[in-house]
Amino acid sequence: MSATSEPGIAHSPLIPRYRQQGYDSESVRQRRAWIESAVNSPLKQIGAYSISSVQMRGNIENPIGAVQVPLGIAGPLLINGHYAKGVFYVPLATTEGALVRSYERGMTVLSRAGGVDARVHRDENCIAPTFLLRDVAQAFEFVCWLEEHFPEICEQAEATTKHGRLLRTEPNVEGRNVLVRFHYHTVDAHGMNMIAKATDRACRWISQTFGVPDYHLFSGYECEKHAGGTLFTAGKGKKVTAGAHVPADIVKLYLRATPRQFASLWHHTVLGHIQAQCVGYNGHFANGLAAIFIACGQDVGNLPNCSVGITNFEVTDTGDLYASVTLPSLTVGTVGGGTGWGTARECLAMLSCEGPNRAPKFAEIIASTLLAGELSIGAAIITGEFVGAHEMFGRNRPNATAHT
Repeated sequence: MSATSEPGIAHSPLIPRYRQQGYDSESVRQRRAWIESAVNSPLKQIGAYSISSVQMRGNIENPIGAVQVPLGIAGPLLINGHYAKGVFYVPLATTEGALVRSYERGMTVLSRAGGVDARVHRDENCIAPTFLLRDVAQAFEFVCWLEEHFPEICEQAEATTKHGRLLRTEPNVEGRNVLVRFHYHTVDAHGMNMIAKATDRACRWISQTFGVPDYHLFSGYECEKHAGGTLFTAGKGKKVTAGAHVPADIVKLYLRATPRQFASLWHHTVLGHIQAQCVGYNGHFANGLAAIFIACGQDVGNLPNCSVGITNFEVTDTGDLYASVTLPSLTVGTVGGGTGWGTARECLAMLSCEGPNRAPKFAEIIASTLLAGELSIGAAIITGEFVGAHEMFGRNRPNATAHT
């Protein structure tokens, strides 16, 4: 029996619509009361929120309230970046016990070692429509035509935005289909909606002018919200690196390990990553990224592509540890989306990253934070403390004394 043929399913009530699309506080209250009745479950905590429901417009539909995630801070983190300079205390929203304490330990190590060097190497975003041509001959002609008419394509795309700038197009032929990456600079915005609108206009003009039978705005070639090997070279988001020279005595004092143990751990866990056919190598980029994204109003759907990257542990000629992370596809912003209001703006303000001209700085802070996390989880594995730390600080048997 299909779902729609079960009794009551075909005639289940639709979620009520209200005036102004239901974003005023009374409409949100009525909708919440409706779902409480429909599922026979009270939603007291969901209804206890401080942000303005009217400001939710554009970020969510059918609002009934807000969820709350515990927010902690980790630091101090000393960063010697091109944009991020000084000591930072990083907000992390999570329900995973031991995570904040772990990142804090790594930050302490990096700060005592003299800080983290962080740099943004590339700053752009891309989308990759696929054009469906008649045959391989026309596909070849189309690629040549795209190069010749880039100025006109650029004009069409940039007519939709005051901020985005089309940098280049990169065609890739697959039979009679042509997948084209459109690369944009999106300033301080994440920019995916911006470049989708711009590219759609450009594609319509291309189709009409060249005579393309059809196109699809997304092909998957852009790796939007999924992991892929091309992220290392494709120009999806900000490419950021962070690294630090950590003297052996600091590694021993704070992490109870040696640089050679870190190098050995790296060597042997790389083998596991290869066996698993992972894209990139890291201990837990997703942990820190998710916590910062939730705290700072980022698009958590981008975690799959943002989590692609490489952690490296090396022993220097002097016997010290050089630790680094490379993030080739960090898609973050400090304007637009969920960044401009509520707790997200306060968390960005905690980092002095709210508003325009702050996105590269935010990216350097994120990369430095992830480096701290990689050091700490590496040490926990080397010393066998991983399980014990979660037992002490996690929800299994929380140690009240340890939390004070």
